[in-house]
Amino acid sequence: MNRRASPRNGNLRRALAQEAARIMAQHGIHDFLTAKRKAAAALGVGDSSALPRNTEIEQALVEYQRLFDAGGHEQTLQEQRRAALHAMHWLSQFEPRLVGPVLSGTATAHADIQLHLFADRSENVMLRLMDQGIAHEITERRVRLDSERTKAYPGLRFAVHNQYVEATVFPLDGIRQAPVSPVDGKPMRRADVAELASLLDG
Repeated sequence: MNRRASPRNGNLRRALAQEAARIMAQHGIHDFLTAKRKAAAALGVGDSSALPRNTEIEQALVEYQRLFDAGGHEQTLQEQRRAALHAMHWLSQFEPRLVGPVLSGTATAHADIQLHLFADRSENVMLRLMDQGIAHEITERRVRLDSERTKAYPGLRFAVHNQYVEATVFPLDGIRQAPVSPVDGKPMRRADVAELASLLDG
């Protein structure tokens, strides 16, 4: 069997993960499945069983950023985290939590800052942004609650310090259990203001 076509070949999986990571870093693609498919097309792989896991792509993305853009990536990440902290201070009454690539450190320059907010009504968040004079658009985000349940939640997208923020608004009790991560299927890591501030200080 052709080595390139064998789903059992570890080198092929690594090559696909590296290509998917490059695509995410260079082209601003955030969806792992889209990156996998583009990587498979670029390498001429038609067997979906050969595709790498999301965790493998995330690790390849870390390696890509370290090898090809260490200084630029670190500067961009610090700017994203500072903007996130600013937004979280604005929205402190909604118990904001930072999630996603800006928290994990794998965010590309194209990535939105992802926040989870908690309110009895999503309109309260919108009114807060209006009070601050912050232009925004209303969105909706589907999140996976566990292996079987996916639910749509309201959200808002706005800019802070030239960085885009995608805020998902959960009910008040949504703070008790994080949805699962699209990377590894485990509960998402969530950071509050104090944890984010310590990351910036570190």
